[in-house]
Amino acid sequence: MDKKEEVMDFNEAVSKAASAMHRFPLNEVQGVPLRNWIVQNWSSVSAFCPDPSDLLISTYPKAGTTWIQEIVDLLLHNGDAEICKRAPTPVRSPFLEVHFPPPVPSGLDIIKTMQPPRLIKTHLPIHLVPEGFWENKCKVIYVARNAKDNLISYYHFDQMNLLQPEPGSLEEYLQKFMKGKLPWGSWYDHVKGYWKEREKRNILYIFFEDMKENPRQEIVRIMQYLGLLLSDDIIDKIVELTSFNVMKENPMANYTSIPKVIFDHSISPFMRKGDVGDWANYFTPAQTQTFDKDYARQMADVDILFRTGL
Repeated sequence: MDKKEEVMDFNEAVSKAASAMHRFPLNEVQGVPLRNWIVQNWSSVSAFCPDPSDLLISTYPKAGTTWIQEIVDLLLHNGDAEICKRAPTPVRSPFLEVHFPPPVPSGLDIIKTMQPPRLIKTHLPIHLVPEGFWENKCKVIYVARNAKDNLISYYHFDQMNLLQPEPGSLEEYLQKFMKGKLPWGSWYDHVKGYWKEREKRNILYIFFEDMKENPRQEIVRIMQYLGLLLSDDIIDKIVELTSFNVMKENPMANYTSIPKVIFDHSISPFMRKGDVGDWANYFTPAQTQTFDKDYARQMADVDILFRTGL
């Protein structure tokens, strides 16, 4: 089966399951809220054992996941844009824990059809990542985005992602974010968990804001972490191919291939702005004051410097 047939099969499976597609409720795994279908399949996720050559990309949702997936895929394929258009992002870089009603394939189903080395995505906090990734010393790239922009991006995403719980008003969403009551849990615990373990577990920790300010520098860091050596011309090409405007028009990276029963782009595009500082267009002065006070409390035990503007 070629890649086009794989994509068609995935979309056909989603269409067949359309009646079962809705905003799924959340259940918890070790205190972390996850969609109930993920929780039902949790034993399979936690038991997954990767190949040592597999690469894990981890982020809190809407922190630059698709961006880093595209960068890594291009690095691994020497900047070949056509090879990287072989299939949409979820097929090229499967979502480890995601699970749907049958007959839609789960992330594990897709992973198991691929030969190592595989590029795998997760939003799991570090304590829920299957132990096999650490036992086999897999390389892990983590991308962190400042809390305010991350919150706003996630809010818009949860409006158009018809599998996630109803986001409610921005004020309600802000409260849930601060309390860690959103899918995949607390942003604070997420970014801190990987930060504290980054040296011990050889995690490449990247900031979304650094990628926006100097994408070439961060792409070179990723290349070096992966043990690759690409020419300057290819690096420049990857910088261009992974710019926001180019990716927004790339149907293999902008998630427009996902059926409307899952992602409704008429509500909000999956790739909306990708800016640093967009939060200031949404937070009221009172919300900013409340959020900043709570942020200082929750981040008091780490020295991570996030930038909320460039």
